[in-house]
Amino acid sequence: MNKKFTTKEYVKASLSKTMDLLRDLINLDDYIFNIQEASQLIVDSISSNHTIYLAGNGGSAAQSQHFAAELVSRFNFDRNPLPAVALTTDTSVLTAVSNDYGYEKVFERQLAGLAQKGDVFIGFSTSGTSKNILNCFKKAREMKLSSIGISGEVGMKESRPDILISIPSQNTPLIQEIHCITSHLICDIVEKTIFN
Repeated sequence: MNKKFTTKEYVKASLSKTMDLLRDLINLDDYIFNIQEASQLIVDSISSNHTIYLAGNGGSAAQSQHFAAELVSRFNFDRNPLPAVALTTDTSVLTAVSNDYGYEKVFERQLAGLAQKGDVFIGFSTSGTSKNILNCFKKAREMKLSSIGISGEVGMKESRPDILISIPSQNTPLIQEIHCITSHLICDIVEKTIFN
């Protein structure tokens, strides 16, 4: 006989998995160092009048928009807006590029048309293998943009960004939860560094 599924125990077990991963990250020097490096890279770029571009697919698209919103609007306190653009929001551009050039080019083409040397591209990919995000890292190198990748433990081995923040897990929902925490940490550091 199967043990009866209980929602209460399932919620507790799920939260425990998140807490276990967070405890691991607290002691993972690479993770903390890369958050510091990514935050400073963004601060330096914005301080030089450059723009932050972000992209991802599915839940990662939502995360890139969330990150951009925190920079443009506010995170912890009222202050001037910061220049950030999520490349996931213009349906006419997304569908035109996908139709004419293929979905693998959907963000790369926008980056080529909008970004300038000194800007930063941030790409989210839970799997670390999203072709349209990896293409953006290649394009960023060609255009002399800085790049930050935020992924799961597989990382972005095919086309590495300048800074890679990888979450040591292969569980998609768990990775995405930590991506949100990671984004909040970076936005918080950037805001405090620029405006404090």
